[in-house]
Amino acid sequence: MLLRELAAVGPFFALRVGDAPDDVPDAAEDYLPIGAEAMRLRVATVAARLGTTDRRVAASIAFQGIAGRLLSIGLGSAVLLGEVPDLTAGGGLRWHPARTAPDDLWLPAAATAPPATPAAQLADGVLHGLLVPLHRATRAVTPVSARLLWGNAGSSLAGSLRVLYSWCHERGRPQDADRALALARALFEDPLLRDTGTLAAGPGGVSFERGTCCLYYRVPGGGLCGDCVLRHPPRSR
Repeated sequence: MLLRELAAVGPFFALRVGDAPDDVPDAAEDYLPIGAEAMRLRVATVAARLGTTDRRVAASIAFQGIAGRLLSIGLGSAVLLGEVPDLTAGGGLRWHPARTAPDDLWLPAAATAPPATPAAQLADGVLHGLLVPLHRATRAVTPVSARLLWGNAGSSLAGSLRVLYSWCHERGRPQDADRALALARALFEDPLLRDTGTLAAGPGGVSFERGTCCLYYRVPGGGLCGDCVLRHPPRSR
């Protein structure tokens, strides 16, 4: 399997590789790690799509969406390709802050991350190399809880694992499913994610219960996510 073929797992695993898409003008591109200005645009875009004026909610959901994309690509490539690409080499991964998966990311050229185990490549290249700057940029534009955002990252990792774990089992690849689970558990041992929630796996698949709430219940018509720490939405004051 090639890096561009990860889209077979799901849209969050998709990554365009090679020349820039014809429909993405240069002026609309940004490079990862993401800066505050690009994050400000992304938060505004998400707020408009959700129909909310609460910037903390929009920032939370925006962060979770980007984290889910980066962790899906990282975990998918580690499991199915045996290594994680260097997403910051050669100018870095391009990102379109006004678009969503699978049209938001593209990589001019695939490059291998520095030699290390896939677990170390995931931790160094994705968690610390990309999510830490994303976390910083998000909080620079919106006063949202640092712990909440890392909870979003933990939830995103669990969601990526759930999709990949099921995909592997459905295709008779139990060893790859076990590898995905082992890599995710190793990443959850990192201090940034260690206390974000409880991950479990069994015959029914992967489950996760987080220790924070992403605030989605504040979106008009929204509710509680399946892994939310809350049992009922808080009453409005």
